[in-house]
Amino acid sequence: MSSYELFIGLRYTRAKRRNHFISFISLISLLGITLGMTALITVMSVMNGFQKEVRSRILGVASHIQVSGVEGTLTDWRKVAEEARRHPEVEAAAPYISAQGMVSFDQAVSGVAVRGILPGMEDHVADLGRMMIDGRLENLAPGEFGIVIGRELARSLGVFTGDRIVLISPQGQVTPAGIIPRLKQFTIIGIFEAGHFEYDSGLVLIHLADAQKLYRMENQVSGVRLKLHDLFKAPQVARELVPLISSDVYISDWTRQHANYFRAIQIEKRMLSLILALIIAVAAFNIVSTLVMAVTDKQSDIAILRTLGASPRSIMKIFIVQGTWIGVVGTALGVIGGVLLAYNVEAVIAMIERLFSVQFLSSEVYVISEIPSDLQFDDVIAVAIVSFVLTLLATLYPSYRASKINPAEALRYE
Repeated sequence: MSSYELFIGLRYTRAKRRNHFISFISLISLLGITLGMTALITVMSVMNGFQKEVRSRILGVASHIQVSGVEGTLTDWRKVAEEARRHPEVEAAAPYISAQGMVSFDQAVSGVAVRGILPGMEDHVADLGRMMIDGRLENLAPGEFGIVIGRELARSLGVFTGDRIVLISPQGQVTPAGIIPRLKQFTIIGIFEAGHFEYDSGLVLIHLADAQKLYRMENQVSGVRLKLHDLFKAPQVARELVPLISSDVYISDWTRQHANYFRAIQIEKRMLSLILALIIAVAAFNIVSTLVMAVTDKQSDIAILRTLGASPRSIMKIFIVQGTWIGVVGTALGVIGGVLLAYNVEAVIAMIERLFSVQFLSSEVYVISEIPSDLQFDDVIAVAIVSFVLTLLATLYPSYRASKINPAEALRYE
């Protein structure tokens, strides 16, 4: 592209006496691209933030990879843990017992998921120790039948640390009077809050030895939980662990166990991104009308350039420069605005809430009471490329139309 084509194209982006309206439409197109880019980058960052927040809360209780016995029990869990730790990505391993039960206190009864753990090892594969709001996870000791419950479960039962509750196992005992359920009284030694209702209302933790006694598992466990250095490599590591573990086991990772949560967030992110991308598309194709009017307004100029020796290709390049300049400036301003807003979205939301006396995410209703934001520059680059491509496509038809103008016809009435 020669310098005169670039000069004339940029010169046409500025208003003159007779084309203020065209310049106004150009400004509207530029602002549309800027606002669309800002909104899209901000929304994608907020959705990334929600996904990160939900993932951290779920994986604070769940495991990256779970190795369980095919028949529900694992005899030599130490051997399995040792074999799993041979993989360079495996950071820690801990045994667990997973079972169902019911807890009762006074007249209140609730079904729960029972997890038997070794506190010292469990703290290396989960963040439950940091989630304790009363008591300590280390206080779980074998034979003392202590129990740690979630905050929502404690609230529904009306219990506090030090209270005794009854844990009922569905495995019954056969007696002359019939089958009666096995039950044991446990003392609440701690309460945790994971920030996820499913765990806070339905998960209880007891010592591994107590779980083996209650559920008659002797020296067996349900499986081994693994923590990885990079949680996003869980599917790959799960596949690579298969030949490393000699026992007959079933291996699953967190992306399978909680696929519905993250799939739902991913779908919402894609749909919102698509809807907001349409704003950019509309603004970009406003450039079509801007350039069509500019071509009509500049017919005599085009004819003069043609008579001076400008080729149709040069005329086309001039108007491509004009439309592309609008898109480049709008995209650059949109990226700057989107990045700034994504980094300061919490402060902006707080200001809006104070200004209009509203609360978007009440802590009494929503688990996540603040708007999280996680700006990923891959998203910013992708949005900028899409915006530029749409802008470039929008310039092709008007530019092609300008290149086909006949100089004699354009100058006939001049």
